[in-house]
Amino acid sequence: MAEERRRLAAIMFTDMVGYSARAQADEAGALALLDRHNRLLRPIFTKFHGREVKTVGDAFVVAFESALEATRCALDIQRMLHYYNLRSPEPWRIRIRIGIHVGDVVESDGDVLGDAVNIAARIVSLAGPEGICLSQQVYDQVATKAGTTFSKLPPVPLKNVRAAGSVYRVVPVWDTTSARSPNGKAPGNRLIAVLPLASISPDPQDGYFADGLTDELISELSQIRGLSVVARTSVAPYKTAPKSIPEVARELGVDAVVEGSVRKSGSQVRISLTVVDAQTQRQLWSHRYDREVSDVFAVQEDIAKSTSKALRLEIDRTGAAEDRSPTVPHPRFGMVATGEAYDHYLRGLVAASDHHHLGPGYPEAVRHFELATRLDPGLAEAYAAWANLYVTIAADLVPMREVIPRARELAQQALEISPDLSEAHSALANIALQFDHDWELAETEFATAIALNSSNVAAYRFYGMLLRTLGRYDEARQVLRRAIQLDPGGSDQMTLALVEILAGNPEAGVRMAEESAGRRGREGLGHRIFLGMIYLVAGRRADALRMAETPPEDVDDSDRFDLALLNALVGRPELAREVAREVERKEARSYTSAAHLAMLYSALGDRERALDLLEQDEREGDAILWIYHGWMFFDPIRDDPRFVSLVTKYRLPASAFARGPVVGSA
Repeated sequence: MAEERRRLAAIMFTDMVGYSARAQADEAGALALLDRHNRLLRPIFTKFHGREVKTVGDAFVVAFESALEATRCALDIQRMLHYYNLRSPEPWRIRIRIGIHVGDVVESDGDVLGDAVNIAARIVSLAGPEGICLSQQVYDQVATKAGTTFSKLPPVPLKNVRAAGSVYRVVPVWDTTSARSPNGKAPGNRLIAVLPLASISPDPQDGYFADGLTDELISELSQIRGLSVVARTSVAPYKTAPKSIPEVARELGVDAVVEGSVRKSGSQVRISLTVVDAQTQRQLWSHRYDREVSDVFAVQEDIAKSTSKALRLEIDRTGAAEDRSPTVPHPRFGMVATGEAYDHYLRGLVAASDHHHLGPGYPEAVRHFELATRLDPGLAEAYAAWANLYVTIAADLVPMREVIPRARELAQQALEISPDLSEAHSALANIALQFDHDWELAETEFATAIALNSSNVAAYRFYGMLLRTLGRYDEARQVLRRAIQLDPGGSDQMTLALVEILAGNPEAGVRMAEESAGRRGREGLGHRIFLGMIYLVAGRRADALRMAETPPEDVDDSDRFDLALLNALVGRPELAREVAREVERKEARSYTSAAHLAMLYSALGDRERALDLLEQDEREGDAILWIYHGWMFFDPIRDDPRFVSLVTKYRLPASAFARGPVVGSA
């Protein structure tokens, strides 16, 4: 006889709105939507220590130890889905209702029974789409702790439930009508570029302020609904090689351009900005601000409002105040930052954007972010930028195990201050992807980050990596094409080329890679080396040999490693042996992970040393084999039981074990 145990528990019941009708109209589409729904919700249950008891069709029954954790979980789910739906096409939108009750339950064979389950299942129907309903017992425990407001519903009899008490509905912090423009139609998406602001400060050392403010305006304008903003990496070249508005519009494919200048003198700052229509070159809006540095937040919001008005778009910001006094929190920052804290934050942004060139100099960015958060502990974006810096350099400049735990803490601190900060969700997504190898949680956080900011190009970029790794190539194509639109000067076209090859379209993949490398000329040596590897995958060895002839003295440390690897793969091992010796003797100028060194040894035919290094990589906690597992340089060891055992730990698709032209990551 099954053992039964009675205890007190909070029970959450979720229900997807309109799922039955979808299933009748399109069974395959409904099943795909249900799979997406399950993948998005399950990691959030775990995050709040919820135990999934069972699924009933499109519904979940989840048990929690406390009513507060259940309520916070429900709020997190509905917040994520709300922003996810704002940015998703109608067929992908997911709307659910949630009911929560706390009471005695009987546990038997992993299931739970009792009034707690019955009441949660009954009150869910009162919640409505995107709604959360709580029983009186839950409300009594969370009313002053959940950080939200509630409305008491009129008495409603619940079928087969006695003495359920009052029912309360959560009043969401978002406005479900905000997804529509005033006339009820969704606004068209427009693309805008913020050109690097010119620094006209008397002190040349203040140039960082204009660069950092450019980054900040890109982030601020990204909050406007219906507006996408080109990434900094694609507009940065115009700082040293300025072009006319029509040329910029043609090269970036934008509808409008923001240009201007910044003059900083002590604590005073003058910001002059103009928004220009790309097609007509007509000036849509122009203004000059003379403020204290500490007032720059207010300037940024005014710029966003004025730009959105000029473009006839809406500000997409949750709970933003129309008029702020100095004590009112900035919508993107938890507290009002001091001028000095903001100054260090901008310095950190500029230093972090140059970390690839600085190499070991990335600590400068860390120092400024640390000072910014020390001076103002409420500067949420400084925590998020700091976290993303660590995520970016992990396994490339420093061991992943040394910085990722701190990155997790920083991202969580950012979200405690500002739960809707896209950059913090993006950092957590990357940590789940690259360090935890929790594919489901990574997808949930990427979806949240993109839903909160449709211009978060880093989220699209790494989400594309996740989808490619999981073999979901059609979805990866869509995500990467969006990344390319936002950052046409980035490396995403190379990544999309890999996806095409993986999906069985080698000619299309090679063509894309050639176009990407060709646009960069001699400045794109890294792309030329990578193109050589793509040629090898496509069976074009003569072309790969041509790319491998790049002189090693013309490249930086990272490109020199890749060049050594390419040469080893085409049968010229000398440079690979030289680089491997430098790393083994600790003579290399930059960090090389055990997994990267294993690539060289595998390509050189030293199977045992390659496998030893891969096991070291996994044992020490970097565990980055999942990124590179499918590359051709591991073909010599792909069938070895030790290699298979390592790859199996990552819960990767079967293609991970395939031999031949299968690739993993750029």
